[in-house]
Amino acid sequence: MTFELFVARRYLTARRKQAFISVITLISVLGVAIGVAALVIAIALITGFQGDVQDKILGATSHVMVSDLGGRGLQGYDGMTDKIRALPGVESATPVVYGTVLVTGVGESSGALVKGIDFAREAPTAPWLEKLEAGRVPQAGGARDGLLLGRELALRLGAQVGDVVDVVTASSTLSPLGLLPKRKRFEVAGLFNTGLYEFDSTTALVAMGVAQKLFGLEGRASYIQVKLRNIFDAPRIGEAIKALLPGAVYITTWMELNKSLFSALKLEKNIMFLTITLIVIVAALNIIATLILMVMEKTRDIGILMAIGATPPMINRVFFYQGALIGIIGTACGVALGLGWCLLANAFKLIKIPVDIYQISYVPFRLRPLDLALIVGVTLLISFVSTLFPARRAAKVDPAVALKYE
Repeated sequence: MTFELFVARRYLTARRKQAFISVITLISVLGVAIGVAALVIAIALITGFQGDVQDKILGATSHVMVSDLGGRGLQGYDGMTDKIRALPGVESATPVVYGTVLVTGVGESSGALVKGIDFAREAPTAPWLEKLEAGRVPQAGGARDGLLLGRELALRLGAQVGDVVDVVTASSTLSPLGLLPKRKRFEVAGLFNTGLYEFDSTTALVAMGVAQKLFGLEGRASYIQVKLRNIFDAPRIGEAIKALLPGAVYITTWMELNKSLFSALKLEKNIMFLTITLIVIVAALNIIATLILMVMEKTRDIGILMAIGATPPMINRVFFYQGALIGIIGTACGVALGLGWCLLANAFKLIKIPVDIYQISYVPFRLRPLDLALIVGVTLLISFVSTLFPARRAAKVDPAVALKYE
């Protein structure tokens, strides 16, 4: 241990007659700790909320959507999906047929979105489809076509696995009585739960061929949904798909579909970081006040040290180390306090929120290593900078003046 660090550590442990200095030092450490803990908790909350909402949304929807500009459906979609799958970074590309319908269950009716998908190709990239809430994926060859209902939609309809539901589409069929809505009865083969309330409460899934017949889109697909290995490659891969396919297709990325939501979350995170950093700056002012009081209290000691050979740079380092120790101890306590709260909140799911608004039932706390490093770095930088003025003032003490009346 160096001489300067030894003296700084001794000054932090004040004797009984210097109890006031000890109290001020404790307040400074506590101020830094509270500021750091608040930063850790706030950033972990925003990061966890954003990450969970993002995972829920992207787990049930496409990262890139390829659709037809005319709205009549994509013809030759098999060739298109093969070309898209061959692109680097693409995890899967599957055609989808969809349409809005009225579903009638056991006495209850509800509007819904029926999506026709290729279950075999979709399952590997959708864990919720491989692990259904109940039942199984619809199989071909049964007495009646099957469908999967979202858990919330099934609850609203009062439908269970094995029940028969009536589906009425907006498209019409010609009958002796004139044009009538197209109607088809399905057996509920299973229930799924993605965790995304909006999806689970409005969606039913059927085999793609069944959906094509239901909506009159034989040989066509409503769109191709593309899932990527890295979701942030969506703009680049979207441009590559656009260059690869005919000009009549329209490319939409998940960033465009959810731009307002994720932009708001990012802005909120940045504003919260800047706002709570002010708490750390206020705590740094306590460090300045503590060191100035310490310099005034230790003027005689400084004079003696300089009289026996300590140089101004050595005195400067003594008080710099003292302020740095306050910052380091406060930061360490704050990080421990913040991480402890995050673990406790995750274990007991303390922050409950309305699932129908935010898509998740509670807010998880997640802190990225880079965010933690940024919090620690900014706090220590503020703490170190706050020691410069008091340390320089201590180094300018004239030993002759300090010991004049001793």
